[in-house]
Amino acid sequence: MDAESLGNLLAPVNATLNLTSAVLLILGFVYIKRGKRDRHRACMLGAVGASVLFLVFYVTRFSLTGTHRFAGEGAARTAYLAILFSHMVLAVVIVPLVLRLLVLARAERFDAHRRLARWTFPMWLYVSLSGLVVYLMLYQVYGYV
Repeated sequence: MDAESLGNLLAPVNATLNLTSAVLLILGFVYIKRGKRDRHRACMLGAVGASVLFLVFYVTRFSLTGTHRFAGEGAARTAYLAILFSHMVLAVVIVPLVLRLLVLARAERFDAHRRLARWTFPMWLYVSLSGLVVYLMLYQVYGYV
């Protein structure tokens, strides 16, 4: 299998990991609202795991195939670039926030954890869902050149 084929194989895996992270984030939110801390913890750790695997596979795919130029034009290109840019910026922003949430939860500082999670959760969910949208636009709808 050549590098391009492997990179193209990793792209849907990464989309699935983004979707998995989003589903686990939503479930974790529902569980904590219902007071089910053990289930919340399991979902959030699963979301962290899916996100870490995504990062490893994304870096691998990028090193194999580099960047792709979006083939769409006009409004589609503008929308794609806006989603991609916001996705990338927030993906960088959430890394230290998620690490801090893990530290706070481990230290059982749940009040501080809750305050930070109110900001981190929507950003992380956006990153997971926008990553899926970027995949769909780039690999399934418009393609790349």
